[in-house]
Amino acid sequence: METVDQIKDRIEAALPGVRLAIEGKSLVVDRQHLLDVARFLKTDSELAMDYVSNLCAMDWLPSQIKTRECDREVVRNLPGHLEVVYDFYSTAKKHGPVQLRCRTEGREGTPSLPSITPLFRGAEFQEREAFDLYGIRFEGHPDLRRILMWDGFKDFPMRKDYRPPDDYEWEPTPHDEVLQQTKKHWPAPPPAPVKPA
Repeated sequence: METVDQIKDRIEAALPGVRLAIEGKSLVVDRQHLLDVARFLKTDSELAMDYVSNLCAMDWLPSQIKTRECDREVVRNLPGHLEVVYDFYSTAKKHGPVQLRCRTEGREGTPSLPSITPLFRGAEFQEREAFDLYGIRFEGHPDLRRILMWDGFKDFPMRKDYRPPDDYEWEPTPHDEVLQQTKKHWPAPPPAPVKPA
């Protein structure tokens, strides 16, 4: 299989206007070109990436990263964002992975990315999981709803700004510090009156 640099060059040559960055062994694509690049990986006769083995999300706080652009190393300041990482394999050619990353435009509001489910049906539940745990909306997903948390659950528990509730009325076996936090919301009942002897 080709190197990440060679795959990057082939994609950019085949798709005018697409500019990819390389971070580690991953290709980074902007949200506007995610579907075009995913389609190229799937339909290109040499790559034939027909299987998404993994799709996971990450929550990044503001940071600095080093990337290679135009054969030189560049340090960039990144604002906080959510990121989805895709691992593509070819079952026909028996090679891979090609790792693709795509970032949302920040962490606030309703972050969104295009859904790759219309191209890769196996991404359906994985996109639902990323939505459920991180709050990323996948535009064009056929059935985007919670998959792990219950419908009335508030917020997204894998986000770095998530704060669990401190009442824990749902805790099946409260103990130690959970009991102490619970007592703030659910004080002990008054003692039962003592019967005279």
